[in-house]
Amino acid sequence: MVTGSGGPGVAMAAWSVSSAAAAHVFLLLVFPRVSHAQTFSFPFLQPESCGHNQYFDISALSCVPCGANQRRDARGTSCMCLPGFQMISNNGGPDFICKKCPENMKGITEDGWNCISCPGGLTAEGKCHCPTGHILVERAVNGTLLSQATCKLCDENENSFTVANALGNRCVRCEPTFINISRSCTCSAPNILTGGLCFSNTGNFPSRVISSARYGDLGMSFTSEWFAKYLQSSAVACWVYANLTSCQALGNMCVMNMNSYDSTTFDACRLFQFIFENTAGLRTVHSISFWRQNLPWLFYGDQLGLAPQVLSTTPLPTNFSFKGENQNRKLKFVAASYDVRGNFLKWQTLEGGILQLCPDTETRLNAAYSFGTTYQQNCEIPLSKILTDFPSPIFYDVYLEYTDENQHQYIWAVPVLNLNLQYNKILVNQDSSSSKWLLTRRIFLVDALSGRENDLGSQPRLIRIATQISLSIHLVPNTKNGNIYPPLITIAYSDIDTTDPSSQSVKVSFSVKYEMNQGEAQVQTDIALGVLGGLAVLSSLLKTAGWKRRIGSPMIDLQTVMKFLVYYAGDLANVFFIITVGTGLYWLIFFKAQKSISVLLPVPTQEERLVTYVGCAFALKALQFLHKFISQITIDIFFIDWERPKGKVLKAVEGEGGVRSATVPVSIWRTYFVANEWNEIQTVRKINPLFQILTVLFFLEVVGFKNLALMDSSSSLSRSPPSYIAPYSRILRYAVSTVLWLVIGIIQIMFFVVFYERFIEDKIRQFVDLCCMSNISVFLLSHRCFGYYIHGRSVHGHADTNMEEMNMNLKREAENLCSQRGLVPNTDGQTFQIAISSQMRQHYDRIHETLTRKNGPARLLSSSASTFEQSIKAYHTMNKFLGSFIDHVHKEMDYFIKDKLLLERILGMEFMEPMEKSIFYNDEGYSFSSVLYYGNEATLLIFDLLFFCVVDLACQNFVLAAFLTYLQQEIFRFIRNTVGQKNLASKTLVDQRFLI
Repeated sequence: MVTGSGGPGVAMAAWSVSSAAAAHVFLLLVFPRVSHAQTFSFPFLQPESCGHNQYFDISALSCVPCGANQRRDARGTSCMCLPGFQMISNNGGPDFICKKCPENMKGITEDGWNCISCPGGLTAEGKCHCPTGHILVERAVNGTLLSQATCKLCDENENSFTVANALGNRCVRCEPTFINISRSCTCSAPNILTGGLCFSNTGNFPSRVISSARYGDLGMSFTSEWFAKYLQSSAVACWVYANLTSCQALGNMCVMNMNSYDSTTFDACRLFQFIFENTAGLRTVHSISFWRQNLPWLFYGDQLGLAPQVLSTTPLPTNFSFKGENQNRKLKFVAASYDVRGNFLKWQTLEGGILQLCPDTETRLNAAYSFGTTYQQNCEIPLSKILTDFPSPIFYDVYLEYTDENQHQYIWAVPVLNLNLQYNKILVNQDSSSSKWLLTRRIFLVDALSGRENDLGSQPRLIRIATQISLSIHLVPNTKNGNIYPPLITIAYSDIDTTDPSSQSVKVSFSVKYEMNQGEAQVQTDIALGVLGGLAVLSSLLKTAGWKRRIGSPMIDLQTVMKFLVYYAGDLANVFFIITVGTGLYWLIFFKAQKSISVLLPVPTQEERLVTYVGCAFALKALQFLHKFISQITIDIFFIDWERPKGKVLKAVEGEGGVRSATVPVSIWRTYFVANEWNEIQTVRKINPLFQILTVLFFLEVVGFKNLALMDSSSSLSRSPPSYIAPYSRILRYAVSTVLWLVIGIIQIMFFVVFYERFIEDKIRQFVDLCCMSNISVFLLSHRCFGYYIHGRSVHGHADTNMEEMNMNLKREAENLCSQRGLVPNTDGQTFQIAISSQMRQHYDRIHETLTRKNGPARLLSSSASTFEQSIKAYHTMNKFLGSFIDHVHKEMDYFIKDKLLLERILGMEFMEPMEKSIFYNDEGYSFSSVLYYGNEATLLIFDLLFFCVVDLACQNFVLAAFLTYLQQEIFRFIRNTVGQKNLASKTLVDQRFLI
């Protein structure tokens, strides 16, 4: 007893300390302390590497010597006594003791525990040997060990009909066929012994049976050990005795031979067909004429045109829907499975990857049977894994389970199209015409059995694998309730020569696709293409007529035809674009939003037509874009300077040593400034191209709009990582891309026009204001006799002035203390469309030829002084001529101003020809922007969109498409600015070095 001031608390503490110490000592004994120098590696050994007197210790994973008088057993993981030695102790551990038997009892009992005398001699294992037909008896009925073993002959007489079993330890009844044929347990001639069964040779069954397995992929055929042992016996047992498992086994061997039929040889399928034809008197199963009683259902018949009737005559009596109360979006496939010997295994659903060789999560595997989800699975599997997982083939009869209106459950047989099937040595199922197909029923995944040549326990010489399995679902035409025709399983097998299974692999795939008749949609597309194409011809003719009038040429020549073709290319590009966008939107909306299924997405082969249309739209739109691009960089332009000299100055005269009076020169910097501004606005657009691309990419990749293009029924913008991601539909990718691109582009244009140009900056109108402030007008000819005029003549008379005077002028203009800026007095109209007469154009060309005779300013600056002065004189002549033309000085080349008719505005052409006088059309819409990017936004927007979509359709990559689209935009922008500068310099005598 503990006493003192500590009391019970001290006692408890002492007990805790002693308990902890004891636990620590226990842990040290059980789990010794790890040394820092200790390693955790040891030799890698396998059971077969152990010696004859060693066994593989499954605990230590190493080879351990057997004890005295012992040797390794057959498995190699334990020891056994040598012949002539009995076991004394064996508890399953290493303590294993053997003792030598006495001389008069050298035999060992079957269990190895006792010694016994063997009058019939010994086997190699030291056990008693009995003659054939005898069984070994070592113990009495009550289990007492006999001093001497005896061999008993089984009674084969009629009362017993017994024979020794395979182990030789029991007498069992003879196989029934022996008794039925010979009334004994022997099958003597002339009867036939095959597959352990005895048959009479007096029947009408074919005796010459071909036991070969055909491997068409490798072009070889050899005798299969499995067929040699069991083909004839299974066929005869099925034919003579209607043995159910034998009939199933015969059917399995026919399926292993690819359901191939040859009327000249009695192979598995020929034997099956023979039995089928000679059992016509038996009833059918479930009233199906192809399914005979006692036989498996393997074929649908060999009549021509039968396959289309099976596949597209009778719809399944069930409906499928994506949404709603009666939602039904699951394909419930079930399969009756059989082993190779014909035994029924079980009913099983195909979920969980029963027919899918590629490993994956259960969620992704089961997604294959979600209605409307196009499924694609590909992988490469080591051949060694296939041999391990499929030592014996399993056969499947596939059905689709459904519920009728009365909630009764039924199953519908799913036909199979075996691409390897040969009918009289012809691969009929690879024909493009379905009327020649021969449909079958039973399938398997891997056959590693029929390829064994001499021994069923050896490695197969060849292996046959279902490398392609495709499930096709066809929608009934014009259905509104999601009715489908019977699904079709298309399967292709590959024959693999197993030379080195450890290094060989095989590629396999599993897919589910949905189809519908696209004939009506194609007809509607053709009608739309024809109607819109006709309108495009009319539009192109009007544009060509307008072009002819604007160039002042009434003749129809080759240039006219080429111009018509270019205009038609642009209009036809718009037709293709409208049709493709409409088609894409149709599939996107009606497929994703439907409740009861009425449409299914086109399969990739059916999408080729739309992809071709998109390609045509892009090619034609590119031609139109290049035509506009070249036209814009080759326009004629001249800046009319209205500024007049202010007084005179004294100027030194070269070579004379004196001075003389000269007018004050007019500054050229205003012209340079206006030219630079013109060069700057050439590539101004109503949208920001970089923002356009980044925004589209953001919505596609980040927000997840690209998930709307997946070939499944989901309308969600996100997908969980564990779920199956269906392949993309090219039609839906195109539809989603075009919708986003157009919506974002239109929003940008509306924002630019409604808000940005009104409240922030309008570069087009600012350019017109700049011209007026600079006292410079722009005379621009986009065609020979048609162009645009921007009236920039200052209402203040001078623009080359100081800041104070300029501010005063602006103030006077704001307070309406001066005249208005318009060409016509008391009007504000500064921009005009002009149709000039031929005489006016000829005069312009004569002056312009002098202006550009030396190929522009760069050449002029390097030429002689006289030539330069001559060019300067030509420039001033042009400036004076155009100024006087605007001021109505030349009565023979005068002009008048009028408004365009509404129809003229709509058609984009002029009805009145400028015969004697030129015509200035009031233009409040600043249509001179048509020679700039600004006025061609629709063409640029559609061209960029089609470029983006074509790259994406080719690469299936939105990021790459966005990058390449931005790259081409920058390239064309650089070319436009560079070439535009050169053209501007050559047309206006502005030195290119001063253009930014």
